[in-house]
Amino acid sequence: MMIKWMVRCALLLSPLAVFGQQYDILIRNGRVVDGTGNPWIYADIGVTGDHISFIGRAANATAKRAIDARGLIVAPGFIDMLEQSEWNLLIDKQAFSKLTQGITTGITGEGGSSAPQNDQTLADRRDFLEHYHLAVDWRDLQGYLHRLEKQGAGINLATYVGATQVRRYVMGSVDRAPSAEELAHMQQLVEQAMQQGAMGVSTSLIYAPAAYAKTDELIALAKVASKYGGIYISHIRNEGDREMEALDEAFRIGAKPVFQSRYGI
Repeated sequence: MMIKWMVRCALLLSPLAVFGQQYDILIRNGRVVDGTGNPWIYADIGVTGDHISFIGRAANATAKRAIDARGLIVAPGFIDMLEQSEWNLLIDKQAFSKLTQGITTGITGEGGSSAPQNDQTLADRRDFLEHYHLAVDWRDLQGYLHRLEKQGAGINLATYVGATQVRRYVMGSVDRAPSAEELAHMQQLVEQAMQQGAMGVSTSLIYAPAAYAKTDELIALAKVASKYGGIYISHIRNEGDREMEALDEAFRIGAKPVFQSRYGI
């Protein structure tokens, strides 16, 4: 069960005491770190349903389940900002290895992503899919998310749409610039993914075939994501002697769509 961390600052700054309250879960005696930068405090946490309903001293309170967190830290679930569990969750929906690290949310979609999918994008995964008896019954992001929601997952998952993904969907793994028609198709795929919940566009430019994409191509894709409030993230093109050039490219791709939409330049 995911518990929504709803912190009231007043409670943390001056922990209250309640008497005789009934909770579904009561976590006692933990060192509470709320993630806001406030100093930790000793406090009890009362949970009702899937919400935190109390932080303070719960004197004589009762609960269906009580947890003694003495000597432990109680904190909101951690967010893994670069994880690749979109396939693993279909194999092991419990995500035990994540949860035991305190991770309750994963952000995925670096370059490649769970959608869009077609025969070209799935070609390199045939052995993997057969080994784990996985059937890909989706083609767009909405289809993947519905699949995940139907089967359940131990963690929350959010994703970017991969620039490599849409490139391979349209062009395969060829090393050339897209035609105008191909680029327009790639933009349509990004727009569809954004409408279906993607966080933005991601790249992994140090790897092939992602490295075949030039800067202007990536700006065109980022511009579509920007229309929906999406952002651009990147495993940059070089981490060695051309690192500064790679950083400059990332800044240009991330900034230009915003300036174009706001200032028309």
